[in-house]
Amino acid sequence: MSKDPLHGKTLESILIFLVEHYGWENLASLIRINCFIDNPSINSSLKFFRKTDWARKKVEALYINTINKQNEKL
Repeated sequence: MSKDPLHGKTLESILIFLVEHYGWENLASLIRINCFIDNPSINSSLKFFRKTDWARKKVEALYINTINKQNEKL
């Protein structure tokens, strides 16, 4: 089993998890990017993250931090 928390996770599943966990408004305050602020959607965000490496890394880091915090509570 991989120790990488991103192993087997698609960008779409990560984004859906974060939207369900934080909501678009909180995501926009945590990561200041327009695809979370202006008319946000999963599809438009996926297009942006697939083209923009630095933004994808921020989303992945937030996902890892969120998962780690949830695991600490268990």
